[in-house]
Amino acid sequence: TANETDPSQELLHDIQTKVNDLWKNLLYPVLPGNETDGLIYATCEMKPSSKIDAEKPQVTGQVLFRQHYSHRRLEAVFHLDGFPLGNNQSNRAIHIHELGDLSNSCDSTGGHYNPFGVNHPRHPGDFGNFLPRDGKIRRHKLNLFATMFGPYSIVGRSIVIHEQEDDMGKGNNKASLENGNAGKRLACCVIGMCNKNLWEEKLSEVTDKKR
Repeated sequence: TANETDPSQELLHDIQTKVNDLWKNLLYPVLPGNETDGLIYATCEMKPSSKIDAEKPQVTGQVLFRQHYSHRRLEAVFHLDGFPLGNNQSNRAIHIHELGDLSNSCDSTGGHYNPFGVNHPRHPGDFGNFLPRDGKIRRHKLNLFATMFGPYSIVGRSIVIHEQEDDMGKGNNKASLENGNAGKRLACCVIGMCNKNLWEEKLSEVTDKKR
């Protein structure tokens, strides 16, 4: 009858479900103990570049990420210190770079992470400009284009803070379309998985400051 279920269809559906679950586990890894809320977290512990002069800003802190398993947009908290204390500061560009290689400090992180071969500022991780206040950057950004899931994951890549402002691809030269003419690399770090405790701590600091 119409209400009866074909056993072969049930078996096929079961196989499809298992295959889908397998692919999800491969493409969208969830840390143990994190399955209930469907969120994964990552941190990037910022260190000053050893290649810059001593009088340049010595930037430290964290860039933290959170993303829902498996389709929602990435969000980030920027919790950075070490910029000049005066409020008459220029913007600082922050980008994700291709390599998580700090063997030659920030100089070995490669260029912008650009898996789709497009011009800047349309790379995943072209976060734009950040204006320090009282020597600090405290920002919470939502709906970022980058992702921690799948073949284009940013986990294991690096974040670089630059000395200058990002011209957002409007500099009318080749470098503008590659890196925004953002200047020297002040600080960098490698993105790695973490638990949610650090995210919650730093997010509360950033959001409390805005109130």
